[in-house]
Amino acid sequence: MAAITRTLRPLMRCSRVQSRFYADAPAGDQMKFTFAGANQVFYDQAAVKQVDVPSFSGSFGILPKHVPTLAVLKPGVVTVYEQGGETKKIFVSSGTVTINDDSSVQVLAEEAHPVESLDGSAARDLLSKAQQQLSSASSDVEKAEAAIAVEVAEALVQAAA
Repeated sequence: MAAITRTLRPLMRCSRVQSRFYADAPAGDQMKFTFAGANQVFYDQAAVKQVDVPSFSGSFGILPKHVPTLAVLKPGVVTVYEQGGETKKIFVSSGTVTINDDSSVQVLAEEAHPVESLDGSAARDLLSKAQQQLSSASSDVEKAEAAIAVEVAEALVQAAA
């Protein structure tokens, strides 16, 4: 049995060739964009030029023909460059971004709010409370929850500035 395994192992490695390809963009190099949060839908299959997202693997821009990707969003601002030249900025607390091989993109956020609707002083108050909660946390669970609250509040303060 061991001899058969040793004989087949090199062949198995050769058959595991993987390839990555760029997505096929629809006509006109447009990408269909869907963006929804728990509180509202911002875009529903809208044609956009570019989307910039904050992720735990680093912030990155998405253009038509982007390599299919799945990423986790970190707290920060998603910037959408619309076909008409307008730019929209939306704060997200967390979520996912999916880039499909047909050049469609979906952003699903836990919480999402337009940057212009953020209140800077309320964000600073939230950060102060989250930092106090972190300093007074006693259990590992309380510390982890407070650290997440601080991270989101820091991103909120930065977005509202």
